[in-house]
Amino acid sequence: MNNPRNPIRIGSRGSQLALWQANHILYALRDAGYHVELQVIRTTGDRMQQPGFVPPPNLDGKGIFIKEIEEALEEGRIDLAVHSLKDLPTKLAPQFTLAAIPKRVDARDVWVCEPYWSLNTLPMGGTIGTTSPRRRAQLLALRPDVNFVEIRGNIDTRLKKLNDGKCDALVLAAAGLDRLKRTESVHYRFTPEELCPAPGQGALGLETRAPGYPASLEPDEDRDAYIRNAIAFLEHPHTRFCVEAERITLDALGGGCQLPIGAHCQPTATGGWHMIAQVVAPDGDTVIQVVTETGPEASTQSLGLAVAEELKAKGALELLTAAV
Repeated sequence: MNNPRNPIRIGSRGSQLALWQANHILYALRDAGYHVELQVIRTTGDRMQQPGFVPPPNLDGKGIFIKEIEEALEEGRIDLAVHSLKDLPTKLAPQFTLAAIPKRVDARDVWVCEPYWSLNTLPMGGTIGTTSPRRRAQLLALRPDVNFVEIRGNIDTRLKKLNDGKCDALVLAAAGLDRLKRTESVHYRFTPEELCPAPGQGALGLETRAPGYPASLEPDEDRDAYIRNAIAFLEHPHTRFCVEAERITLDALGGGCQLPIGAHCQPTATGGWHMIAQVVAPDGDTVIQVVTETGPEASTQSLGLAVAEELKAKGALELLTAAV
């Protein structure tokens, strides 16, 4: 068996936000008495954001931020991967597992603009910087007159482009700005009824090798069990329930981050679950929304599938087909 005092090796992308997230977990583990190291891994998604990058043919858009990290995890070069959960596909390969999902922070989208403090005050034909098909469709449903510009890169890059006048406003995830303390120009947080967040938004996923799949470079299941046990205290059951229900809905619709699908679940005061989900036509002309509330007896599977079936019954699949 590997010596438990050997460092737990965390793999992460090198963006400012990814490093914040990985270090957040690193410090929590160190505070719990573990020896932890961080390894930065450059992913296809990172390279895509560089000028002049030519994407390879048949690129899988669902895995561009995790492929190289999962390869390092499978081989045993790292023990633990820290992801933004919304970047992960709804079904992991069998050699991996989400060993812990920490407590989620604010899942909402935010309006980033200094001159115009809300979407409603943006002048006619104003430009919003976003690359998200979901956000574009949902924003068009609220303001059909707005225009969009492609704004890529990390949070600082996007904020600089906004300050340089490349667009009038940005719409970004609250979680990233909150974590990096860059909320000085955030004047509005959209409700899930206005802009329904991406499934898993605001949550982290701690990915390890699954039981029965020891690393190819370190064939030691005891080591993997030690890693899973070490991070168990970071698990937040309510967050796991919510994000799993959201991801089940997404999976049942056959979707990913490149389709205009939103889903947001949260616990109720009575111990049950409240969930809202949206599928929006790319032009924003049609919005299909489902809002449901269940008791504490609901399972993630029953809730997520019920919401997906109701969306389908209202014509969601036809909208998604048009969006491809």
